[in-house]
Amino acid sequence: MIKSEHFIFFDNINTTFPDPEVVDIIVKTMNSRLGNPASHIHTAGINAGAVLDKAREQVSGFINGSDGSIVFTSGATESNNLAVTGFLKANKKFQFAMIPVEHFSILNQTQGFRDGGRKIKMINIDSGGSIDLDSLERIVSEGPTFVSVALANPEIGTVQDISAVSEICRKYDAVLHSDCVAAAGLIDIDVARMGIDLATISAHNIYGPMGSGALYIKKGISISPLIVGGNQEDGIRPGTENLIGIAGFGEACRIAKDGIESYRDHLKRLGRKLWNGLEDSIPFIHFTGHEENRLPGHVSFWVEHVEGESLLLLLNMNGIMASSGSACSSNLKGKDEDDLVASHVLTAVGVPTDVCAGSITFSMGKNNTEEEVDLALEMMPGLVRRLLEMSPSYDDYRKGKEIHG
Repeated sequence: MIKSEHFIFFDNINTTFPDPEVVDIIVKTMNSRLGNPASHIHTAGINAGAVLDKAREQVSGFINGSDGSIVFTSGATESNNLAVTGFLKANKKFQFAMIPVEHFSILNQTQGFRDGGRKIKMINIDSGGSIDLDSLERIVSEGPTFVSVALANPEIGTVQDISAVSEICRKYDAVLHSDCVAAAGLIDIDVARMGIDLATISAHNIYGPMGSGALYIKKGISISPLIVGGNQEDGIRPGTENLIGIAGFGEACRIAKDGIESYRDHLKRLGRKLWNGLEDSIPFIHFTGHEENRLPGHVSFWVEHVEGESLLLLLNMNGIMASSGSACSSNLKGKDEDDLVASHVLTAVGVPTDVCAGSITFSMGKNNTEEEVDLALEMMPGLVRRLLEMSPSYDDYRKGKEIHG
């Protein structure tokens, strides 16, 4: 195992390392002899309920969710399922619309609804991954619509104009859900100002613990629970709450809310430096996502004739950890075990699969440094050259170039 102090972690879009203050809160909560929050009669249960209430207030304050409720879940996937399936179960007349670059926890819910006769509509996007607002309006004007649009895409970094999306949704009484996981802690999330009816967030993406997530539900929105049980989380998500993880989640939200302004500017500088350095030094590079409307500290690209997975492996061997899209999709295989499935995100934004053999995402966090960016920029050209020399398609390219002068 490579010791943590010896590697550069550029995969903060898929997870972040818990903040020391979060760890302190988790340990304190574990050692506090707390009871079950549902045990309202005795002191240990009452104290546990107070921890739960405090964390709920912290999460709500992080997204300005006072006009609704916070339901704690096991993470973003459960929250997305609760939002989509929970809403559509409770509201039979609504069709479902989304953009094609949504997370698999959104996309993979659609087949069941199609089988049940529910209308599923795909909203168009442009080559940068930004939503086509005219396409959205055409769809929501057809009748009651439940819309899901992620605030930011983890693979290509594009940030949506969610306020413009919600304005169109309100015009036609459509209900808007937004997966805010990739954006949380990097851009300000204000569900009231943005007009979001349901919002998904996750603890481990904002320097909190894995295994804790939340769904914001605006007042007046009906949701059916996915499982049956007791009355925890107002009966929407039965089961004893993960009190330890939730306490850490709340603390992570507090820290992120207080510090977002300072480290966001830091990440913007790092991201711009990395982007410019790669653009100047790497041949055949193509950046993905919107150049300006993107997450700070997020740089995504693909290189012609270079397999993304091979580049990731070389980077890892040299102590730099990055990703190829979302962690939930990077391990997909094709019909043959050795064939990687083309990223649905890259396909949706029109990246040609015949020349693109996988993308790379460098996502920096608040603890990354300019020196680490410099090391990555120093290393990348040599690694790419090594892979080009091994590439059959690059060899064909060179031979064709020699023949045609």
